[in-house]
Amino acid sequence: MQIYKKYLAQPEFSSLEDFQQNFRINIPDNFNFAYDVVDEYARLEPDKIALVWVNDEGENHLFSYKELKEKSDATASYFHSIGINRGDKIMLILKRRYEFWFACLALHKIGATAIPATHLLTEKDIVYRCNAASIKAIICVGEQLVIDHVEKAQPDCPTLEKLISIGPLVPTHWDDFQKAVTRAKPFEKPELPSENDDLLYLYFTSGTTGQPKMVAHDYTYPLAHIITASFWHNVEEDGRHLTVADTGWAKAVWGKLYGQMMAGCSVFVYEHQKFTPADMLKVIAEYKVTSFCAPPTIFRFLIRENLADYDLSALKYCTTAGEALNPKVFETFHELTGIQLMEAFGQTETAVQLATLPWMTPKPGSMGIPVPIYDIDLLKPDGRTCEDGEQGQIVIRVGDQLPLGLFKGYYRDEARTREVWQNGIYYTGDIAWRDEDGYYWFVGRADDVIKSSGYRIGPFEVESALMTHPAVVECAVTGAPDEIRGQVVKATIVLAADQEPSEALKQEIQDHVKKITAPYKYPRIIDFVKELPKTISGKIRRVEIRGEDTSART
Repeated sequence: MQIYKKYLAQPEFSSLEDFQQNFRINIPDNFNFAYDVVDEYARLEPDKIALVWVNDEGENHLFSYKELKEKSDATASYFHSIGINRGDKIMLILKRRYEFWFACLALHKIGATAIPATHLLTEKDIVYRCNAASIKAIICVGEQLVIDHVEKAQPDCPTLEKLISIGPLVPTHWDDFQKAVTRAKPFEKPELPSENDDLLYLYFTSGTTGQPKMVAHDYTYPLAHIITASFWHNVEEDGRHLTVADTGWAKAVWGKLYGQMMAGCSVFVYEHQKFTPADMLKVIAEYKVTSFCAPPTIFRFLIRENLADYDLSALKYCTTAGEALNPKVFETFHELTGIQLMEAFGQTETAVQLATLPWMTPKPGSMGIPVPIYDIDLLKPDGRTCEDGEQGQIVIRVGDQLPLGLFKGYYRDEARTREVWQNGIYYTGDIAWRDEDGYYWFVGRADDVIKSSGYRIGPFEVESALMTHPAVVECAVTGAPDEIRGQVVKATIVLAADQEPSEALKQEIQDHVKKITAPYKYPRIIDFVKELPKTISGKIRRVEIRGEDTSART
């Protein structure tokens, strides 16, 4: 059974044109994913597998929908018993532990708001988030470093009432999640658990250009991920889908929860402390993963392994997003597996906006085409729609009704919301161009585009060219101030372990870029560094690099 079909005006599509013209989601009153999807599966197909969880220590658990309902009911009962109610804000620092699914669904069942967070948060990060969102409780993994950061933050968080650990460490003044859930009374469903406009999630952005913003999504948000799972990930019923993502970021619910379950596909979770390509391939082969989504970096590592050593016969479909996909990676993976990587684009503020859909022939490096839940356009700075081949900002025209999956605004920050939401248009801040076939190609963030001697240069394309040089492991391209050209292209590069910085290597890399892309885009400045400045989510802080260049100039 694929529950998502009951929410579509038309359940099947014969072609891309049919999908574009006729795809429409009917939004029910007071939709609640926990009751309307998880509990409905538990009623109709109780033994259907919802979640397959394994870790790098050899443990594994399979949870049916019947078990997922029971676990989430018990967790919701426990939450009610400690005063967590509709509208309360709860932070989840749970890595990839299966308790994340129990807690999320339990919060849905009582109408509370989940705030997923990474285990890499420091004391300062936790204090900022608690006070910005008025967080009432924190549920976290019982690891010493995480416990320490939370405890140090607590005195500066006046709204924080409860600390809950899932173990193994449970300090004496903390609640023991496992014991509390085991002892919970039978759950009593609230008369009105939630309404569509209630806050389902607050996601803190990665903070590449300043303090993190709070992205607010309502209770209809899961429905938008019907497209994510069924028409981008192309999951199959009773298959197993693995998305590589920590639960602290929105990508986790894109690929580890909503759309997959609505499509009747088991969510596959691999909890690991450190990414090892061979171990990832072993797990995919052993557990017969059928669809797989990961950033291009993961695929770059996978193709270096001898894939013939692994039985990947169950794997049918692979998708990627988040950074530049090098055509060579696309071609090599296709040669080794017969599978084409299907790219897409979206943001924490949205569901998938642009995607390479199953009916399409992928163009390596392209994000695909607009999905039908969004009215997407490319606008020039003066507000005109771009012609094919022209660069412009990706925008979503909102119209009379908020599209599914589009955020409600930045919580408690009207000024920042107004910056991106003007005259019925949401400005994504991302620059792209569209080719004659309607495929979109990423250029860079609006703030990152380099203006040099009258040219507009997107860092994304230059970074893609740099990454094809064997000496380059990581890079960030920014604009450096220049009195004559306004700006020049600068590349900050992390070299491979067997490489040493030299003027000769700089020249070699510059010549390489001139051959790969237009000569005017080559980096006139190259700075070799040990590591790049990054946010806690791993995104490069180009603003920090630009700031160093500005300071040096003044």
